[in-house]
Amino acid sequence: MKRVVITGVGAISPLGNDWATVEAVLRARRNAVRVIDEWQDIEGLNTRLGVLAQPFDLPAHYNRKATRSMGRVALMATRSAEMALEDAGLLGHELVTSGRMGIAFGSSAGTPSATGDFGRLFTNRSTEGINANTYIKMMSHTAAVNMGVFLGLTGRIVTTSSACTSGSQGIGYAFEAVRSGVQTAMLAGGAEELDASEAAVFDTLFATSVRNDRPDLTPRPFDVDRDGLVLGEGACTLVLEELDHARGRGATILAEVVGYGTNSDGRHVTQPDPRTMAVAMRLALEDAGLRAEQIGYVNAHGTATAPGDVAESAATHAVFGAGTPISSLKSYMGHTLGACGALEAWMTVRMMLSGWFAPTLNLQNPDPACAPLDHVMGEGRAIETDLVMSNNFAFGGINTSLVFRRWIE
Repeated sequence: MKRVVITGVGAISPLGNDWATVEAVLRARRNAVRVIDEWQDIEGLNTRLGVLAQPFDLPAHYNRKATRSMGRVALMATRSAEMALEDAGLLGHELVTSGRMGIAFGSSAGTPSATGDFGRLFTNRSTEGINANTYIKMMSHTAAVNMGVFLGLTGRIVTTSSACTSGSQGIGYAFEAVRSGVQTAMLAGGAEELDASEAAVFDTLFATSVRNDRPDLTPRPFDVDRDGLVLGEGACTLVLEELDHARGRGATILAEVVGYGTNSDGRHVTQPDPRTMAVAMRLALEDAGLRAEQIGYVNAHGTATAPGDVAESAATHAVFGAGTPISSLKSYMGHTLGACGALEAWMTVRMMLSGWFAPTLNLQNPDPACAPLDHVMGEGRAIETDLVMSNNFAFGGINTSLVFRRWIE
């Protein structure tokens, strides 16, 4: 089995598009939640809160011809992939188009406005607004496909449209592809664009925060006074590469991917099962050949919904007890759905390398209905560890767990 390392990252996030900017926001303990003015006139939508990605540059070669099949989600995904290749020193490298590099990448959906164009076919009995690129923008694998065409990749494409685990499954399946030797490197991660239609999905489940007058105080993962999640957007691509190949070209190694676990509840679409969530974590530990007590920090999925927080805390406690530090980055940037698994994995690795871990923002009174955990609260915490875990759990009962190790030559 091959060893797999991270040699590049490209990110577009609500907190910033580079680690220095993101870390400054985390250390300042500021969230990026805001009132979305464009949602104010939507009748029946209770939440008005969302988190937009920070602006990102588009070089001149992102011209009309190159981007005509891209909605916002595909555009963010493709730009983050190009940034990741540049970070890895692989932009323009022969590996990219050799067939030995592939993609494992996902989003919850394509661009919702393109879906609306097709919707008018049913409501207005008209094809107005539909063109040759409408479906390509709408399809759930639009990000991965557009990335591949734009960059000229000819390796395998694995599309992970699995809601909140799209990004983490992207990393996990890329890890397995490189470890098994079927690909030398993979672009892995996920993306999502913010849209009122996705907010409405959670709104109908009474799962969104309606603290519309105090966006600074929400979301509040694991807190007794939480009132739901806030949706965000972004994209993150990791370059996963076989260790010997990375060494051979003198690449800078960010960290090593050492374990991945994924399974499904097989019980309910929207009600998480702590028993199978715990199994996913144990699968990742077993895959890495590690014991739970060797993990120095766990990045929680931490959505700030009551069912999710209670189930996740029970699962985490079952595996780690109450002694492993844990926090949720969604308290800063909201739930970025298809992007969260990749963005949170990247930030978790960077926190490990810095030796400082961000607290769960707005967590003041842990919900007694949740199992007891060692929540990182307040100022954050200095932790020296070589091993971290990042967990994500999605609609449909899809569970993922990733383990990363500090790179030591």
